[in-house]
Amino acid sequence: MAVATYTKAGAAATTAAKLDEAVFGLTVDNHELLKRAYVAYMANGRGNLAVTKTRGLVSGGGRKPWKQKGTGRARFGSSRNPIWRGGGIVFGPTGEENYTKQINVKAKRLAIRQALSIAASENKVAVIEDVVLKEGKTSELVQLFVKIKATKRILLVVEHKTDELVRASSNLQNVKVIQAQYINVYDAVNADNIVITNAALAVVSTWLGGDK
Repeated sequence: MAVATYTKAGAAATTAAKLDEAVFGLTVDNHELLKRAYVAYMANGRGNLAVTKTRGLVSGGGRKPWKQKGTGRARFGSSRNPIWRGGGIVFGPTGEENYTKQINVKAKRLAIRQALSIAASENKVAVIEDVVLKEGKTSELVQLFVKIKATKRILLVVEHKTDELVRASSNLQNVKVIQAQYINVYDAVNADNIVITNAALAVVSTWLGGDK
């Protein structure tokens, strides 16, 4: 599969980059694996922050609200009973829940290849020679994206991050910079444009191409 290659200045090169068919040329008829990998990525990044208190953890309630018999009211031993306002919570999150989902490495890599193949089939993949930012300014990176006509949510895949690149992209909310070995289903699916350097393309092809 061929895709247009752009020089450092942003102009289209005379020769087109060859995308590895094993990585970018899959035919995806069933999206079940993609969904599993996407859900697993979201679940594994979930913060386990919600914590509630049971009746034994809520302060107060040590005194019996009223005597056991003779009042005509229901028997209660504590005002922190779960059915009372201000009482404890039944079966609430404790902060010890495990939300992670397991997916084996081979299936995960296949899902990444499927996501990249779908992006390539929809002409969302652009290959550039390299990203060279002399001063690390945001305007330099913006000009590059304008020249290659990359808009909306952009995933920039590079071999190595540089301080200038991190500084230039930090103010662009629609741009995410990622190293080639960390590309994942979530980023690939959500990106409207995947911009990848030649060096990063070689890493991705080596990493995913050999895993049939």
